[in-house]
Amino acid sequence: MRNALNIYKRKDGRFEGRIPFGRNDNGSLKYRYFYSKDLAELKDKMLSAYTSIEKYNTISCAKTLSEICAEWLSCAKLRVKRSSYCCYERNINKHILPYFKKTKYSELNSVKINAFIEYLLKNGKSNGKGGLSSKTIRDNIVLLRSVAKYAESEYGYKNPMRNVIMPKENTKAAMVFNRDERSSLQSYLMNDLNKTNVGILLAMYTGMRIGELCAVTAEDIDIQNGVIFITKTVQRVSDTTGSSKTKVIVGLPKSRSSERAIPIPNFLINILKNTPCNNGYLLTGTSKPVEPRTMQNRFKSVLKQCGVREANFHLLRHTYATVCIENGFDAKTVSELLGHSSVQITLNRYMHSDIEIKKRCVENLNLVS
Repeated sequence: MRNALNIYKRKDGRFEGRIPFGRNDNGSLKYRYFYSKDLAELKDKMLSAYTSIEKYNTISCAKTLSEICAEWLSCAKLRVKRSSYCCYERNINKHILPYFKKTKYSELNSVKINAFIEYLLKNGKSNGKGGLSSKTIRDNIVLLRSVAKYAESEYGYKNPMRNVIMPKENTKAAMVFNRDERSSLQSYLMNDLNKTNVGILLAMYTGMRIGELCAVTAEDIDIQNGVIFITKTVQRVSDTTGSSKTKVIVGLPKSRSSERAIPIPNFLINILKNTPCNNGYLLTGTSKPVEPRTMQNRFKSVLKQCGVREANFHLLRHTYATVCIENGFDAKTVSELLGHSSVQITLNRYMHSDIEIKKRCVENLNLVS
């Protein structure tokens, strides 16, 4: 049994002592263990270790949030996708550090973090005029939670995020293209089957993200089985080499569940048969992909020419999911087609029923047969 000094005598005759040093990811204490056959020698070892830890803690207590964030980013760079790392780095440099400036990490607490959230809600935009969305703020707080876990595990800091109040997530239903808009858009696209228009048609009938569409190559399309495989995505990310601010990369999809196979309607299979890729990317026919920003601009031009309101390319994805639900697809199937990590995301974000759908459901309701 351990005494007040955390020392006890083992069955093999040796003395074992332990001293706390930092915390594990679950918040429990981490310990360093020491052994000796001589009790006095063991106490000397533990005293020496205590002295080293005190010196270490004195140095670490002087660290600023900026220094802790830099250390965390260095670790994250080794284990996350390039695009994710760039997103973390951007949020830290754009939102977190400008607010906290040279604040020492040991001075952080839940009151200051909650004040930071309040600031982002009211004045978080880069020009100081208006607040950020609840999603952007939540992304920043989740990021701070990870940094706090690192600081707690590495230096034994008390976690300042334990009593932080997260802003409510805005689950407002997304807009979709109505039936007339879909009809006008499809008629325009079918009348001129160039590579851009074929790509837009493919997005309409598969719900692909714009980056996934830009990354589709000839080898991703299985004409014989009528399936398209989503295995990569095109993104523009920050370039840390210093040659330019950003660069286009082809990397893994958004998440593991985003790697998927999507069935293609028969009429699109026939169109794809006559759309040569030359063993390159679908939208270019070459070894160089179209970047999402360019595809977005082309999409806006197409909408203008066919008389449909201006919209973001992602509205095709919202529309695809909503039409699937209207046609009786179950939530699990829609979730897998979209490549969501959980069905709940699909239910919260994409399943919208207008008043006409509700009326049809009520008309078919029968409580006695």
